[in-house]
Amino acid sequence: MNIVFMGTPDFAVVSLKRLIEAGHNISAVFTKVDMPRGRKMVMTPPEVKVCALEHGLTVYQPSTLKDEQVIASIKDLAPDVIVVVAYGKLLPKAVLDIPRLGCINLHGSLLPKYRGAAPIQWTVLNGDKVGGVTTMYMGEGLDTGDIIQKYETEVGENETSGELFDRLASAGADLLCETLELLENGSAPRIPQNEEEASYASMLDKSMCVIDWNKSAAEVHNLVRGLNPWPVALTTLEGKRMKIISTRVSNKKGAPGQVVSTNPLTVACADGSVEILTLQPEGKKPMDSKSFLMGHRLDSNSFFA
Repeated sequence: MNIVFMGTPDFAVVSLKRLIEAGHNISAVFTKVDMPRGRKMVMTPPEVKVCALEHGLTVYQPSTLKDEQVIASIKDLAPDVIVVVAYGKLLPKAVLDIPRLGCINLHGSLLPKYRGAAPIQWTVLNGDKVGGVTTMYMGEGLDTGDIIQKYETEVGENETSGELFDRLASAGADLLCETLELLENGSAPRIPQNEEEASYASMLDKSMCVIDWNKSAAEVHNLVRGLNPWPVALTTLEGKRMKIISTRVSNKKGAPGQVVSTNPLTVACADGSVEILTLQPEGKKPMDSKSFLMGHRLDSNSFFA
């Protein structure tokens, strides 16, 4: 099959590589424009662009897919199917109608749950026991198209969104290849989504990072692992900000925010506590809590806020 691939971040790179390895003809890759990153705001290409150029593929980076010239260039490529993985742009009807087998999307949730930008992170933030990926036919709505296949997996109690992200990127790439086989031989199903079960996974932002120690231990733990690796949970100790990178639920009791143990470092929540495994003090590198305690004397009179 002649495939046009559309994707942007590293989640999409895994699928692009798997399609190349499977011998599919990738006639072109569409991705977002280069963006400034880091403290020095260096112009940086998307991960998909880097991968595509390494494999000698043609790359397009249009600012919009609604431009007539862009639409014409896609038509000239004559794709059998357009494969979309975390592209970050909605496809207009003029593009959706081009490939003879349709536009196929790989989404990081078990649709119709968690439509939108951050499905994997919200799976962890909400403490879901099960997550997964879905392949679907694309329509004009946001992740509303008919489902083709799903892959389901248990989410570990201490698994971070980054760890689940990596697992689902690999599983999703496999599912995508299976879906393309079904599409090619004409046996791909079309399963309408149940709108009553739909939910939306909004984009993460730094305003949600501050830990509320008055919440349950499970909620605090899910916030920490859900915001790992970005944007990372925050708290303050002795007036200084601190990133909390990894935790584990404990049953020790105390007032919310109180240090109830230093072996290991344990902070009370509304109904128990969390052990802090890895943290990053302001202006320092990440470290385990044992290393932190070597230079900081904390006791039951110490409180995180």
